Amino acid sequence: MTDTKRTSWRSKLPKREQIFAARWSKPFAPLFDKPYFWTLNRRQAAVSVAVGMFCGLMPGPTQMMTALIVAYFLRTNLPVAVFTTLYTNPVTYMPLYYTAYKIGSRLLGVEAAATLEFPSWGSGQFLSESWAWLVGAGKPLLVGVPVLGSVLAAAGYIAVLALWRLRTARLWQKRKAGRG
Repeated sequence: MTDTKRTSWRSKLPKREQIFAARWSKPFAPLFDKPYFWTLNRRQAAVSVAVGMFCGLMPGPTQMMTALIVAYFLRTNLPVAVFTTLYTNPVTYMPLYYTAYKIGSRLLGVEAAATLEFPSWGSGQFLSESWAWLVGAGKPLLVGVPVLGSVLAAAGYIAVLALWRLRTARLWQKRKAGRG
């Protein structure tokens, strides 16, 4: 990436001072206005991606908040951790949860259902049928989601370290070729 591309891309992002100058974020400035939450190096990028990959499997609206909290306690890059949770979206959410269900079923030794049919909304017993469905699928999901999240986090961590090393090696090769 050339310096002009990097400069133009970074110039479009808000600065840390601009973020904490907003009225809604001022109360949080003492907590989050630390350099280690905003700098990016190889280790922090890898840990932040791992946090985002793990927390991305949390239920619905809690993903980003969970990633923010975990990244805060690990003192790693907050924007990368929160942004990485976006790999789960309406298209990928159900296949990931089905995979987690299958993993949990296999680990628990429970027979996984061929299809998970959610109760129909029109039935008069929707709440009781939904509760029975949740209890049946709940245990495998409670085991499978953290296992799948851990696998994805480890894969993300290793991938970032490998890609960072590959990029650094290429930059060194370009520098070496430019000298000689």
